Amino acid sequence: MRSPSRAASAREKRLRSEIVRVGQWMYEQGLIVAADGNLSARLGPDCLLITPSGLCKGMMRPDQLIVVDMDGQRVGPRTRANRDLRPTSETPMHLEAYRRRPEINAVLHAHPPLTVALSIAGVSLAECVVPEVIVTLGLIPTTQYATPSSEENARAIRDLIGGHDAIILQRHGTLTVGRDLLDAFFKLQTVEQAARITFYLKQLGGGSPLPPAQVEKLLELRQTLGLARPNDATEFRQHGARCSDDQR
Repeated sequence: MRSPSRAASAREKRLRSEIVRVGQWMYEQGLIVAADGNLSARLGPDCLLITPSGLCKGMMRPDQLIVVDMDGQRVGPRTRANRDLRPTSETPMHLEAYRRRPEINAVLHAHPPLTVALSIAGVSLAECVVPEVIVTLGLIPTTQYATPSSEENARAIRDLIGGHDAIILQRHGTLTVGRDLLDAFFKLQTVEQAARITFYLKQLGGGSPLPPAQVEKLLELRQTLGLARPNDATEFRQHGARCSDDQR
């Protein structure tokens, strides 16, 4: 294997530090606990940096991260810190996201508690309620339940990840993707904030969704900001009929 260039080595060092920092934020904000969750970043066209299995993401070190190819196999030299570690068992789900979304550079899987609780209670976050959520994330779909750490998870997101930057994994957490780690992390925060607002609304007796005409305006803003996905308009129009019915 050819030695990496100085620029490539510097980029890998930076990415390792960024993954560790975002993992710490996720842990400190209660979006993951213990050894929950996993993070990855695109290191090159054919490889990823990904977190190891069984480690607390709030206590990781950069040299514990693992390089894998697009088949999930370890590549490159092993460090003293990671030579006995294995890539996260959720690697297939990360790889599925990168294959379906060649433009993304980061994937985060977390277990935000309110989001998980609402998914178990059958409360959807795919509602026309909070303007900022519509603009930044569009609709937030929920997958069918799939066994954690299995190929089922990869199949569960397959038909959704192409058109969404944030997905709720039924009973299991979230998957957010972004142009970089910070972008994916902010989307994770937005999902849990949407769950928090939804929970409060349920405690207060519910709330009215936005009228379809207002949703259309928000979609225009989403388009202007370069955040739109190809199926946004169709999804919101289909969903808008239900939102409208709910107001009657």
